Amino acid sequence: MNKGMMIVVAVVTLLIGLGGGYWLASRQPAPDAPGVVQPAERRVLFYRHPMNPEITTPAPAKDDMGMDYVPVYADEAQGEGVASIDPAVVQNMGMRTAPVARVDLRRDIRAVGRVQVSEERIARMHPRTEGWVEKLYVARTGEPVSKGAMLLSLYSPQLVASQQEYLLALNSRETFRESPFPDIRRGAEELVESARERLLLFGVPEHQLHELEQDRQIMKNLHLHSPFDGVVMEMGVREGQYVTPETELYLLADLSVIWVSVDVYEQDLPWIKVGDWAQLQVAALPGREFKGRVTYIYPYLEEKTRTAKVRLELTNPGLGLKPDMFANVTLRAGTRDNVLAVPREALIRTGTQDKVMLALGEGRFRPAVVKTGVESSDQVEIVAGLEEGQQVVLSGQFLIDAEASLQGATQRMESGPADSHEGH
Repeated sequence: MNKGMMIVVAVVTLLIGLGGGYWLASRQPAPDAPGVVQPAERRVLFYRHPMNPEITTPAPAKDDMGMDYVPVYADEAQGEGVASIDPAVVQNMGMRTAPVARVDLRRDIRAVGRVQVSEERIARMHPRTEGWVEKLYVARTGEPVSKGAMLLSLYSPQLVASQQEYLLALNSRETFRESPFPDIRRGAEELVESARERLLLFGVPEHQLHELEQDRQIMKNLHLHSPFDGVVMEMGVREGQYVTPETELYLLADLSVIWVSVDVYEQDLPWIKVGDWAQLQVAALPGREFKGRVTYIYPYLEEKTRTAKVRLELTNPGLGLKPDMFANVTLRAGTRDNVLAVPREALIRTGTQDKVMLALGEGRFRPAVVKTGVESSDQVEIVAGLEEGQQVVLSGQFLIDAEASLQGATQRMESGPADSHEGH
């Protein structure tokens, strides 16, 4: 090949190279050209413990064995824990859902109560001096008594001596009424008041004092009277018995107003407050209903039954309710207004946490851990973990939860090593 031919071949080769380079350059858009999307850098949301996915941290860390926490990226977290199920399968399962909504929670608490005597309407009758019971006017347990009725008469030598002192004081006051010395008149008057006060302290009723002042005759016996309308619950005395201030003569109770002690489980206590209404029925009075109010909630639990005592107070017309009767009680507990809640059947209790299954649509479901509050008969308050309007699954959620856990574990197994590598 001569020299001229070699020059021609070199020129042609150069032109072909330049043309190919221009063609390749025209096929690749410029980095800053409009419409060109650069690959975005993956954003780390948090870092997960390599052995326990429930443990996370916002910054890179190492576990106790020196292994790096696995980064979880935003594009991965969007689908994390989501289970996909064929819509046809969902339809065949008859799955039901309900929205997370704000409702007014109300609850009726049913419990067992026991009728008791009101501690505020009990009188224990004791003599205030020593003596002998001369006569019993009320001699039977269970006998009704009216206010002011005589219960018994008591002979007391000490009481007789005190009456004598009182009569002497009365006579002295009359003797020195016209005395020209004020100190003597004042001393006689003070002596009468002192003797009279002593008789009152011994329990002498006003009517007997009035008789003593009018008749000036010493009364051998002291009368004991009932302080209110009630019933004799217990008796501790008989005629002729020697009694002292330590002897309980009668235990009287006013049963027109009674107490009912109700055993309430501790999970029901947040609903109950003083002033709540209650209804109760007893087997001895079928068809009859009594109403009362909560007057006290005891500040402790019974060790064996793990229940708290709630006290009701109610009127007892006709004394139909009798102490130690058992009653079926319905407490009309307070309400929780405008709280976020889901149906009780949507809740999945695992022992360590509560969760629900969210329906995302198109056969996709995701578990959500929730914090619950009070519970009514069919609704559960949601304190944290859900938003109003989300759909929760009411039936079949355990199968979906198992599927979501399986798919999530599979995803972590597949993406774990790669994510770990990319995080460094």
